[in-house]
Amino acid sequence: MGSTPLLRLDVAVLDRNIAAMSAVAGTADVALRPHAKTHKSPEIAARQLAAGAKGLTVATIGEAEVFAAAGFDDLFLAYPLWVDADAAVRLRMLGERVSLAVGCDSPTSAANLAGLPLEVLVEIDSGHRRTGVAPDAAGQLAAAITELGVRVRGVFTFPGHSYTPEGRQAAAKDEADALGRAAAAMADAGVPAQVVSGGSTPSAEFVQGSPLTELRPGVYVFGDAQQVELGTIGFDQVALTVEACVVSLAQGRVITDAGSKALGADRPSWASGYGRVLETPDARIVALSEHHSTIEWPGVLPDLGSHVLLVPNHVCNAVNLAERYHLVGGGTWPVAARGRNS
Repeated sequence: MGSTPLLRLDVAVLDRNIAAMSAVAGTADVALRPHAKTHKSPEIAARQLAAGAKGLTVATIGEAEVFAAAGFDDLFLAYPLWVDADAAVRLRMLGERVSLAVGCDSPTSAANLAGLPLEVLVEIDSGHRRTGVAPDAAGQLAAAITELGVRVRGVFTFPGHSYTPEGRQAAAKDEADALGRAAAAMADAGVPAQVVSGGSTPSAEFVQGSPLTELRPGVYVFGDAQQVELGTIGFDQVALTVEACVVSLAQGRVITDAGSKALGADRPSWASGYGRVLETPDARIVALSEHHSTIEWPGVLPDLGSHVLLVPNHVCNAVNLAERYHLVGGGTWPVAARGRNS
């Protein structure tokens, strides 16, 4: 495929994952707007839309620009932006090309959006304790945004506390309760929510019966070690790995040439390591340096010079560190929005 380390993508598994999440959304009768920050790839986004997704979620203006240039015309920037003069110019150009919505969680931020060709979704906090107003405050904020002349499309949240092994279903319930209260508050304020948006890969399976009208998972396309350890997926649903070369067997441990600059360095407190090995489930990546991973390997060690497939803890970070996907069977796709962090 090429010099290691490299991103190895199994398109057959990718397509199965896309179809499975489309089925989840279809069964629950919610629209699917996948988060493209995971893959940063127009080729993958096109497969998601072909499978029924209605549009894309992005994390930055830069990501939105890449996907707009590639012909995607329905984008939601799911983040409470602070819009300065430069951002306003970029958002205006985007909004004149595509259907654009952005997040907002304060009247002060909303004032900077006035006059731009876009719509707003009010962000609420459903338990993640990051951004967003309290659910019962959504109506007041929606009314304030409307008074500025900015159209409010609806309400959204991110149930980030679903990223715990025992918390997935509870987080989904928190999300459903919070969004229901927020939508009621907006209706009472005379700004009904046309879109009620939420979801994450760990919580997506619990969307049935919730007030959501739109689901925004991202990691599901590839899977990663976090999702395996959360119980969301099995190893057979991991589509993306980092192919690495075994460069040392010193002290009975396997050392590869894929470190934090290839895998990313995320390790939640509950994770069993810095990643996993696709074909050796009991192996654990126990340490990372910039260009090496240290793996505790049960049983017979692989040969020096052999290649192994590593499953990153957080696949979004690994993708942002690479320039292209190497496809099983041949060919490459660019990571087109790589590094577009602003």
